[in-house]
Amino acid sequence: MSTVDLTPALTSPHALASTRERIGLVTEAARRAGAYLAGAAHRPVAPTPEAIAALDVFRRPLQDRSIAAREVLAELDAFGSPATVAQAQGRFFGFVNGGVDNAAAAAAVLAGQWDQNPSLPVASPVASVLDEVAAGWVLDLLGLPDDATATFTPGATLANLTGILVARDALLARAGWDVDRDGLFGAPPLRVIVGEEVHVSILKALRLAGLGPGRIETVPTDATGAIRADAFPTDTDALTLVILQAGNVNTGASDPFAAIIPAVHDAGGWVHVDGAFGLWAAASPALRDQVAGVELADSWGTDAHKWLNVPYDSGLVIVRERADLERTTAMQASYVASTDARPLMQLGLQMSQRARGIETWAMLAANGREGVAALIERTCAHARLFAELLTGGGADVLAPVALNQVLVRFGDDATTDAVIAAVQAEGTMWAGASTWKGRRAMRISVSDQATTVDDVRVSAAAILACWAHVRG
Repeated sequence: MSTVDLTPALTSPHALASTRERIGLVTEAARRAGAYLAGAAHRPVAPTPEAIAALDVFRRPLQDRSIAAREVLAELDAFGSPATVAQAQGRFFGFVNGGVDNAAAAAAVLAGQWDQNPSLPVASPVASVLDEVAAGWVLDLLGLPDDATATFTPGATLANLTGILVARDALLARAGWDVDRDGLFGAPPLRVIVGEEVHVSILKALRLAGLGPGRIETVPTDATGAIRADAFPTDTDALTLVILQAGNVNTGASDPFAAIIPAVHDAGGWVHVDGAFGLWAAASPALRDQVAGVELADSWGTDAHKWLNVPYDSGLVIVRERADLERTTAMQASYVASTDARPLMQLGLQMSQRARGIETWAMLAANGREGVAALIERTCAHARLFAELLTGGGADVLAPVALNQVLVRFGDDATTDAVIAAVQAEGTMWAGASTWKGRRAMRISVSDQATTVDDVRVSAAAILACWAHVRG
């Protein structure tokens, strides 16, 4: 077999100039990223009003002529970097957002230049292999069935949506209805059961799956937000979809999986678990008892960008039976035909997609079992320290600290909201607001691998100082 000599094309003046420019730009971007990291730890977590106002420089008509890429990068850094929220420096405690593991961050830089599309293995052998390995490691870490199928998604919401679509189609197929052929018009109605503390993203996913409010039943929860097993319906059937939760978004508490799932399965129903962050408790020997029985479910949704500290766009849907997943996600066309064992475009909602598995592979390869467990356990210890310090300062922690979430209240609703606003403006740390059992609260989510004991102590002191200022 002859090979084509690419030397003339690669050494042409135009090709050389383009390659040199790209190398220079990537190197310059890395230098600027390093400078940003060096300064981010020494600035307020939230950007200043002046930095936000300066973003107006980007609001302009698109010009006719091109601008040098180096100038564009300089402008992006000059006005964009100061207007970021410093989410990965150890003192951002909002929205259950993890930071960025060092290995994962570095892998993202390299993978960005690889620019791979792993939708089919032939399009990127390396991305396909790393995706396969990372998915298998996740199953192993979480104690889920080793023959289940895990595949990456843009985030936990899309992971849960995929799991719900798979559950819908599987339940209807068992009842003799072919969604692929007949759609949902005239399909047997499904019964959907959730806890009253169900996350709003699950309600959105149910709506997108065509399972509206009229199909949803809620089960009472206990003081921690976990479903009460004694209140769970005993009359489920083969057209029942149950959605349970690993890690309540306010308290971190999980539903009693072992007490609920077997009876649902005995009746022929399906159980999906929303484990956006709480499912990672299974990776810790000290904490996995909090999610005992979660492995009994039929499908799971989680997110590596949260507690695993992988960059964003790294959700995972996991389905026990691959045939159920493919019933919903597979597609056929001659130009994308594949006999490969794991064509990702057949295992998810997307065709072309970012090579998401690379960063998760890097994080797990660098940290191993012990490193992941240490991350989970350390952040939970930080949450307990937060609760101790704030309680000692007179604040009211509204629920026991189960994992890495702390709910704290400062007197009445108005005062609590005022303290939250003051904390966000003061800049030492950042935490958001929530409502728990009808009362306003500050929600502190300790999810960043960079957070230290000193970060917790400094942040707790800042919160109490803001509370004193509000009262004064």
